[in-house]
Amino acid sequence: MPSAVITGTGMCVPERVVTNAELERLVDTSDAWIRTRTGIRERRLVAPGEQASTDLAEGAARQALAAAGVPAQALDLIVVATCTPDYPAMPAVAPLLAGRLGAERAGGFDLSLACTGFVAALATVQAFVRSGAASTALVVGVDVMSSIIDWSDRSTCVIFADGAGAAVVRASPAGDALAGGEVLHASLGMQGNETALVVPAGGSRRPLGAGDAALLARGDNRLRMAGQQTFRFAVTTMAAEIERAARAVGVSPAEFALVVPHQVNERIIAAAIERLGYPRERVVIDIDRWGNTCGGSVPIALDEAVRGGRVQPGDLVCLVAFGAGLSWGSAVLRWR
Repeated sequence: MPSAVITGTGMCVPERVVTNAELERLVDTSDAWIRTRTGIRERRLVAPGEQASTDLAEGAARQALAAAGVPAQALDLIVVATCTPDYPAMPAVAPLLAGRLGAERAGGFDLSLACTGFVAALATVQAFVRSGAASTALVVGVDVMSSIIDWSDRSTCVIFADGAGAAVVRASPAGDALAGGEVLHASLGMQGNETALVVPAGGSRRPLGAGDAALLARGDNRLRMAGQQTFRFAVTTMAAEIERAARAVGVSPAEFALVVPHQVNERIIAAAIERLGYPRERVVIDIDRWGNTCGGSVPIALDEAVRGGRVQPGDLVCLVAFGAGLSWGSAVLRWR
């Protein structure tokens, strides 16, 4: 079977920078509190009504296509991971993105696993490529989290942000030395949980109608997070998933040249890495500049690592993510 190889990456974030000092004027918080609790000093947010998920996805996709040297017309599959599509029900972002790019041959779809989304999309594309159903694919993780944030809730509004990351994945037949990150392994897991991370209203469980002013006033159409529950889940899951990914490819976690985690919170990343005894300098942490961009988090961090020269031929790279659902996933790449 052919292998799936990431041959180009890209990212796109809004121009608007929002500092911790600006959030001090919205909620009872401070720059010191935010930095200590999350590691974030600033984040990027769209100008409301001016940019949506498809806009950021397009920017990241064009960068990835350029890095891979692949025209959009060559794409036969586009998978977009997002929990904040442009429209609440339809159309999906994937066909809108295909139209923007001129990817006339591509089929595709969206998937929704929040922060786990990009890893899930990559696992999906790997299966398509290895089965021969696709030869050149685009994987995008994008979220405009500012569209579902309650700006009076300091537990969420200081953390989440907007951004997109993308990767071009190509089929590499056996014996072909196509350069890039070969996907050696990808796996997913989940357990039902409706309280840790949830937008309570606006879906089929609790539709919003003309008479639902009280629900809107309470912000039930905005993200709610059980902080302590999420913290414990993220720490244990991240450490366990890195170990699981290492076992799947027959190595120890210490043999990963780089770990690219979902940028959930700097304290969570540090706690998980400490459990493993893994060196912090070999972990990509960029939450200080971008915040938690949900589905965009892992591909943005991966793009920064690739463009920053932190990935070299022969390196094993572990991607790990966890999020609403509850859900989690990992992937191991071998750079060549």
